[in-house]
Amino acid sequence: MSENKGIIHIYATHNNTIMLLTDLTGSETITKTSGGMETKAQHKEGSPYVAMKLAENIANSAREKGITEVFVKVRGHGGNRSTSAGSGAEAAIRSLTRNGLRIIAIENVTPMPHDGCRKKKKFRGKTKKG
Repeated sequence: MSENKGIIHIYATHNNTIMLLTDLTGSETITKTSGGMETKAQHKEGSPYVAMKLAENIANSAREKGITEVFVKVRGHGGNRSTSAGSGAEAAIRSLTRNGLRIIAIENVTPMPHDGCRKKKKFRGKTKKG
């Protein structure tokens, strides 16, 4: 295993963005940041600007640990809710490359239901009779 590689997990919903930097095994957390650590306004936690600042913090701590190459795993909310990642994911990835990290691969790890739980009544769609 190479010492200069890591994994960045990005959990981007429409309300918040959480980023986690781990080693290649994924068992040892190096650093973790979230939207609330960067901004005090709750409605801005999921914004692309805050995600960009989070990526800068992650990139700085990665450089301190000697990590230059990363795998990126992007996760949206998934399940019954929206499967697309929030707007912060794209801005965070762009900011990672600007801050000197080389991205080896980007993977979408959003959990997808295999016809799982039933949606709420208002989201199931209505069929017209007659």
